[in-house]
Amino acid sequence: MASINYLWKNRARFPFGSRKFCRAWGKRIFSFPDHLIRSIRRNKLIAKGAVISDTAEIGKLRADGHKSKLTIGDFTFIGKVYIALHEQVEIGSKVCINDGVEILTASHDVSDPGWNHIKKKIVIDDYAWIGTGAMLLPGVHIGRGAVVGARAVVAKSVPAYGIVIGNPATLLPKKRVTDIDYNPCGFLASNQAWLVG
Repeated sequence: MASINYLWKNRARFPFGSRKFCRAWGKRIFSFPDHLIRSIRRNKLIAKGAVISDTAEIGKLRADGHKSKLTIGDFTFIGKVYIALHEQVEIGSKVCINDGVEILTASHDVSDPGWNHIKKKIVIDDYAWIGTGAMLLPGVHIGRGAVVGARAVVAKSVPAYGIVIGNPATLLPKKRVTDIDYNPCGFLASNQAWLVG
């Protein structure tokens, strides 16, 4: 929700001069520089061809390659993340991608004498949660609501609501709840200052 325009239109309103009004505006003024920085990051990516929702929250994202290969949906939170855009990366809505995550769309074919590139698209469906320091390898599809544990190395697709951990990532017998309804951007204090007060 780093879009200043979105926050302004949807801000919580309080009577002028009231305690809630003063408190909310104090928080908003204090958090404004962070919102501005995230908005500038989003706009730079969009200017280079990325398709990013106005309500997505973009942290210190380093995206190498053609930005036009990146799509990010509504209310998705991306922390300090690295994405290699050799091929398409499609990130759905209300996805949470924590700091230290690496998303790699290319590798080298070890069975090829010429050691040629293998490029494959990565898809992350709505409500997926990618834990701190996880690595997604070329061609994986992370299903709706799936969880990738911290430091997991994912070389195979993860089914909807599946939970994977470890290196290589292993699917646990336990599944995530299926009636998910939350907004990862809404948890940020800087956004709550505008939307809640």
